[in-house]
Amino acid sequence: MEIARRSTAPLLLAFFLFPLLLPRSLFAAKQAYVVYLGEHSHSSELSPLEASKRATESHYELLGSVLEDKEKVQDAIFYSYTHHINGFAAYLEVEEVMKVSEYPGVLSVIPNRGYALHTTHSWEFLGLERDGRVPKQSLWRKARFGEDTIIANLDTGVWPEAQSFKDDDLGPIPSKWKGICQNDFDESFSCNRKLIGARYFNKAYEVVVGPLNATFRSPRDYDGHGTHTLSTAAGGAVPGANIFGYGNGTAKGGSPRARVAAYKVCWPPVNGSECFDADIVAAFDAAIEDGVDVISVSLGGDPADYFRDGLAIGSFHAVRKGITVVCSAGNSGPQLATVSNLSPWMLTVGASTMNRQFPSSLVFDTNKRVRGESLSPKGLPGNNAYPVISSREARYANASEDKARLCYLGSLDPAKATGKIIVCLRGVTARVEKGEAVLQAGGVGMVLANDAFNGNELIADAHVLPATHITYSDGLTLFSYLESNEAPLGYITSPKTELGTKPAPFMAAFSSLGPNTITPEILKPDITAPGVSVIAAYSAAVGPTNLVFDTRRVAFNSVSGTSMSCPHISGVAGLLKTLHPDWSPAAIKSAIMTTARTRDNMEEPVLNSSFVEATPFAYGSGHVRPNRAMDPGLVYDLTTNDYLDFLCALGYNSTQLAMFSEGAYSCPPTPLRIEDLNYPSITVPELSVSATVTRVVKNVGSPGTYVARVMEPRGVAVAVNPARLAFEEVGEEKKFEVTMKAKDRKSWNSDYVFGALIWSDGKHYVRTPLVVKFSSWKP
Repeated sequence: MEIARRSTAPLLLAFFLFPLLLPRSLFAAKQAYVVYLGEHSHSSELSPLEASKRATESHYELLGSVLEDKEKVQDAIFYSYTHHINGFAAYLEVEEVMKVSEYPGVLSVIPNRGYALHTTHSWEFLGLERDGRVPKQSLWRKARFGEDTIIANLDTGVWPEAQSFKDDDLGPIPSKWKGICQNDFDESFSCNRKLIGARYFNKAYEVVVGPLNATFRSPRDYDGHGTHTLSTAAGGAVPGANIFGYGNGTAKGGSPRARVAAYKVCWPPVNGSECFDADIVAAFDAAIEDGVDVISVSLGGDPADYFRDGLAIGSFHAVRKGITVVCSAGNSGPQLATVSNLSPWMLTVGASTMNRQFPSSLVFDTNKRVRGESLSPKGLPGNNAYPVISSREARYANASEDKARLCYLGSLDPAKATGKIIVCLRGVTARVEKGEAVLQAGGVGMVLANDAFNGNELIADAHVLPATHITYSDGLTLFSYLESNEAPLGYITSPKTELGTKPAPFMAAFSSLGPNTITPEILKPDITAPGVSVIAAYSAAVGPTNLVFDTRRVAFNSVSGTSMSCPHISGVAGLLKTLHPDWSPAAIKSAIMTTARTRDNMEEPVLNSSFVEATPFAYGSGHVRPNRAMDPGLVYDLTTNDYLDFLCALGYNSTQLAMFSEGAYSCPPTPLRIEDLNYPSITVPELSVSATVTRVVKNVGSPGTYVARVMEPRGVAVAVNPARLAFEEVGEEKKFEVTMKAKDRKSWNSDYVFGALIWSDGKHYVRTPLVVKFSSWKP
């Protein structure tokens, strides 16, 4: 597989010329951009209000000097970022963009790019399985009561009435909190000691869709996504949580005692985009100033150079201030090189299953059974059997065969479908919408069969009729049987909740895969967590499928996507921040990554959805183990200067980088080799004969001696020097080198190979993935 290499030329002063066109006639020739100026350097003598005022004035002065028209400037600027991120968003013509980009101090001019939520619409902790290792009780108790930790969510807002956000037994709001509860147009929206703040950001969205009504001027969640993700990260304990009686238990977020804040940046989709750069940057700037500890971001877009990407810019400034930023990897799997949110300062999360399923079976011809999954409110009772036919056999005469196979709305003929169980093929249209098509045609039940693309991935949906979702292989068998047998009779069993299922976890088919298309030397995703059929709180404004025809309402919903796995890690990050308040975001990331597991509950390698062994391009370092992350032994730490050195290696210069460095900064005389960034994984995308990379580990546990053990990638000899590291105190750091060599000519191939380096003192196991690809040159 060949992956395009990034350009090593300077990037900061370049910009795209493909922005979204504005619909308003007043700005018909204009487009929206973010003008990025780096980091603010407010004088300590100024009050926050005065500092903000001066920053805004400087932005108007800058644009005024370019446009040479003060009235034009007043109409152009619609955001001024005044706290930590220095910049503004404005309507500009292409010629004006050229002038602004050449202005001294402008780092980049970014189009108002659109992003999408990473959920598979219709698409516990709620489900993290304990790994059998119990941490010190005092640490666990402290984490359980970590009320000073604040977790922010950039998403579709929040439903404040959800039980997960009750403030029972919580103490006063932490004094560090400086945020607000923005309910200026929605007096029904309120915050409390749990949900301590909420804001909304819609100016960039308004640029695209035009003037908004009052519904859009509230942080209230009318979609369900934001409520679900925020309660997964830090929802309080709610006994008896379930969806239609399934999965009944106590719902509890990863950091159940943490305070939460919602930053609404996503709105109803337009041209496939729901969230826009200018709003995202504004939300990051506000969240940093408000005093949050973790920012959870379950959205993303196509990869872009780091400072042409609002998410990368916002997260960089957050990490500089000690805030851990967790992002979803994307739902574009199982193709390679589809992962998004690629910057090394982000923690990027893939999605995998958990050991809980909701089985429902199709039983036909008396003793034949195909097992699937569902959250249908009921099944078809066994004392009544119904004809089972392929949707292709039920198509309208004027409908295409493809649309009928996929059960498009209006593609099925009631004369052929009424009273029957219809077998539909997964793909293109929403899974639950296919059931609605069957229901509208008079069908009594649906079997949803995976295509090859989705393999063995099963998602339990709240279908609108008795239905079950089956694997690709079972679908092939069923379709073949239907073609050779005339309408067998059958029924669909009622779903049930089943725990301890095997194998688990395995990777979701939708979870986006590496390698990293911007910086191949940085492995992405970093980690995987539960992201399939996750039950969490939901908005009362929509049904469980988010489809127009669904009038049902639920307090908790089962949803799938990397949007759902991301807040699991955000919750773990919140716990670690509580336990180790002095740890940097990089140390928290390292603890999560190096303690992860790459084997399932059958002690076999984690598989993908086709039940083929998965690789680090799917799961990064592995499936998260929160208990182990509390006491990782060693961490790979990084500072702001390390990230600046990384950017220097990409081609940014000292003058540019000094603009968002609080102190003086110069690129190192000898540029950093990107492979040597002190990342918790090691990737060499072009190995020609041999390569040596350097890492530094910091002791965060008790004194001890760690010994290196290597699982070599196929065809690669790996040597670690030194192979033993002795630590005498907490905070002590040790450097080591890893040298990789091709074993012989037969080893050369065109694909990536994978291994691991494990440091252990007999108690801790610090695991680092090794990812290697041979260069095209051969000896």
